Amino acid sequence: MDYRRLGSTGTKVSELCFGTWRFGREASGVLETDKEQAHDLLDTFADHGGNFIDTANVYGNPNGTSEEYIGDWLAERDREDFVLASKVYFPFDGWGEPGPNDSGLGRKHIRAQVEGTLDRLGTDYLDVYYIHRWDDETPIEETLSTLTGLVEEGKVQYLGASTMAAWQLTKALWKSDAEGYQRFDVTQPLFHAAYRDDVGDYLDVCADQDIAVCPYSPLAGGFLTGKYERADPDDPTKVKAPDGSRGSFDERFSNFYLSARGWEVLDAIRAVADEVDATPAQVALRWLMDQGDFTCIPIVGARTTDQLEENVGAAEVDLSGSQFERIADARYDEEGNRWGHRN
Repeated sequence: MDYRRLGSTGTKVSELCFGTWRFGREASGVLETDKEQAHDLLDTFADHGGNFIDTANVYGNPNGTSEEYIGDWLAERDREDFVLASKVYFPFDGWGEPGPNDSGLGRKHIRAQVEGTLDRLGTDYLDVYYIHRWDDETPIEETLSTLTGLVEEGKVQYLGASTMAAWQLTKALWKSDAEGYQRFDVTQPLFHAAYRDDVGDYLDVCADQDIAVCPYSPLAGGFLTGKYERADPDDPTKVKAPDGSRGSFDERFSNFYLSARGWEVLDAIRAVADEVDATPAQVALRWLMDQGDFTCIPIVGARTTDQLEENVGAAEVDLSGSQFERIADARYDEEGNRWGHRN
């Protein structure tokens, strides 16, 4: 993989970021990725030149398991070879029943959580520290001043913002500029080829302010891998899903990713994949990586090393300008109206 500058920062990261939300996660009583599997995946990512790793304090059962897996893996490597990102906001279940200050973005909670994250990762600092959500109950000035203190102390290098409205991001950036706080340099929205206009205002802010965009769910929960087929031409929510896939058991999959727009975009991605001798997943990732208005570094997750190998292969794919536009234009019908989520 090649490397690109993380927004306006001086730090370079791999073209893809590896997301570790499955590490230590139990779903229906089944452990999705155990420590050995996690280390195999991290080895595969690093062997392909990947250096950007994303986690959060609440990933895993119990919370913190993902960070512990990564920390154990890093203990045998040079910490400086990797760019680590983690997050804060949600209650941490390792403390028992949440108290009144055990969630959100107040100074007390942030200060407590960052120490646990650093300890589990076995490092003195984070390269990127995201706020996992916007906190309506805490003044943004308190959050930004606390995060700025972590940067000044060397515990955090850069600040990131995950999942918020465009106006909230704009407000935070204005407060940083007006009060001399550290700015957000990285964002992490839901963004994929079938979900662009919905976050258009947010992405416009990132482009204007030279903020890196690291989309989560860049393959629409696996929908854009091409392994799903329509079960009913008149109902975009009906799907033929392989056994064991998210679409076969997860109601959230249907609510979030199945739409007329999604099927139209998937058809375009499949056609382009045939033209460039790549898989639909690789084309969908390449489309994000080729965004011209801002640095875009998709966060890929994988259950197996074969899946991760496929995703990393997106770095070798070349899309022409017309192929890129065909995928973007697939969101609209012949009259220029955007396909809806349910029609």
